[in-house]
Amino acid sequence: MADPASYRPAPGTIPTDPGVYKFRDQHGRVIYVGKAKNLRSRLTSYFADPLSLHPRTHQMVTTAASVEWTVVSTEVEALQLEYNWIKEFDPRFNVRYRDDKSYPVLAVTMNEEYPRLFVYRGARRKGVRYFGPYSHAWAIRETVDLLTGVFPARTCSNGVFKRHNQIGRPCLLGYIDKCAAPCVGRVDADRHRQIVEDFCDFLSGRTDQLIKQFEVEMNAAATDLDFERAARLRDDITALRRALEKQAVVLGDGTDADVIAMSGDELEVSVQMFHVRGGRVRGQQGWVVETADGSGGNDTEPEQVHQFLTQFYAEHPVPREILVPALPTDVAQVRRWLSEQRGSGVDLRVPQRGDKKTLFETVTRNAADALAQHKLKRAGDLTTRSAALTEIQETLGLDSAPLRIECIDISHVQGTDVVASLVVFEDGLARKSDYRHYSIKEAAGDGRSDDVGSIAEVTRRRFLRHRAGGDETQPAENPDRPGINPETGRPRRFAYPPNLFVVDGGAPQVHAAAAVLDELGITDVAVIGLAKRLEEVWVPGDDEPVIFPRSSEALFLLQRVRDEAHRFAITFHRSKRSRRMTASVLDGVPGLGSTRRAALVTHFGSVARLKQASIEEITAVPGIGEATAVAVRDALADPAGDNDRDAGGDGPDTERGARGRS
Repeated sequence: MADPASYRPAPGTIPTDPGVYKFRDQHGRVIYVGKAKNLRSRLTSYFADPLSLHPRTHQMVTTAASVEWTVVSTEVEALQLEYNWIKEFDPRFNVRYRDDKSYPVLAVTMNEEYPRLFVYRGARRKGVRYFGPYSHAWAIRETVDLLTGVFPARTCSNGVFKRHNQIGRPCLLGYIDKCAAPCVGRVDADRHRQIVEDFCDFLSGRTDQLIKQFEVEMNAAATDLDFERAARLRDDITALRRALEKQAVVLGDGTDADVIAMSGDELEVSVQMFHVRGGRVRGQQGWVVETADGSGGNDTEPEQVHQFLTQFYAEHPVPREILVPALPTDVAQVRRWLSEQRGSGVDLRVPQRGDKKTLFETVTRNAADALAQHKLKRAGDLTTRSAALTEIQETLGLDSAPLRIECIDISHVQGTDVVASLVVFEDGLARKSDYRHYSIKEAAGDGRSDDVGSIAEVTRRRFLRHRAGGDETQPAENPDRPGINPETGRPRRFAYPPNLFVVDGGAPQVHAAAAVLDELGITDVAVIGLAKRLEEVWVPGDDEPVIFPRSSEALFLLQRVRDEAHRFAITFHRSKRSRRMTASVLDGVPGLGSTRRAALVTHFGSVARLKQASIEEITAVPGIGEATAVAVRDALADPAGDNDRDAGGDGPDTERGARGRS
């Protein structure tokens, strides 16, 4: 734990201009980013009496080992730079507005020749239109099911589309007129795109125009005595109106606004947002975050609003109007920044009366309910994780709680296709972005000795990367800023060590990993092994294992870490072995090289489907002649090709890990 006085800047050296500052820990990682109108005034507050600081702020300044700043011209520039650095460095002490759940959206792939509709969660992609977010995926499917009777747009995946194109028959939706079946040429690409655009127009709020257009077409069909078409249009109009009834009008037609409300206490704040488009509530989102941001105390509501607006609208479209519970302290700069993001003026205000005030009160009630539910759901989880980490520290005699735990596991079948996994847990939660897997190129022997050698190899590769400053492919470590890439200023991958390094195994595996760390001169990492049979914890140098109580939360956390490493290893092992087996079936076929072998598997999707293909279907693949097709068919017909099975090794044990506690 560092003393803030050890890195406090000398008096008078901090400028009084606006700017952005970064706190770094002893490994050079950025742990907090902030902005200030006056850098000297803000940074000085961090070095006040520790007893006067908020607990989270105190933890941040004692974790940090240095502070640096960048001066900018205006507060708007500071606002943008602060956001960019938070996204780039992902500091652990910054409040991050992440959804309390993943909200689905309806995606429309306008960048494809035949656009399709599907439920989607994830990052936005260019050329795709999104509608939502919706509270539940079933709400999207219900909407799509209702509207595809009127707008029969494609909803199938590319694989299904290609398969029905090959067989020349539409799917069930095509037969019941809920898809225009472009896969079999029932409509051309231009007509299908027009159907999709009409669908998007309806969801965008241009409902009255479409209904009037349908009514005109219905009356014209009736005048021409085309009663069948008139009846179909009448049913379409009824379906559209039924869809509109599901979306309650809350504000005047044409209103595009986001309504934001907050409800919190001394520790956490709940944020709820309703998206109103065309006067109707189209979606809802929610967040629950800690209130303290490291600024020397609890955030005020204007500061919370400021943080939320800058983080959310840097990545999402800005509507014409934003209703908030309080105006941010620097409202002029925020409004100007929002207008720049949108490309036109933005009305940012607090609702005072009328329908907008009523809707705002509804959103506020939702925020309060979400906070209450969050407290009930998370209180036990937070307490349990903290207790588990503390118990691990006390039982193993560690200097501090193991906030970062890494675990490795080996997977193979009788010494072949040997792979390893490395998983990372921070604060008792999986950090999947840091997961890694390794291919063990040279593994000799069998049984336990093989595992021991593989564990030593993976441990060496992982900590050689740490010694090199993270990424072995990047320039050598900067001694002044260890673990930081001097070209980008960002932390290199695995540039800092874990507090606890866990291996899946007993005493031999632990001693192998510890020997590698001793060889590399790494002394600040604790190593243990967790044996499966009796769930014993082995420590290097001890002849007897450490036994945690069977009901221990610490043991359960270690088991979850170990089982997650097991699951990740077997997943990679299966994919690698599957690729090898697929290649082996077609290896040695005369005239079939790697390129045409890949073309065959890609065209048919799998070797099983290739087995069912005729000579004519195989020769339809570009580059495959009749002689090669006959050779492929003969190779696949060989009954010896079906005799490859798992044999011995750690296969059964690996299966249990994949279905275990993870």
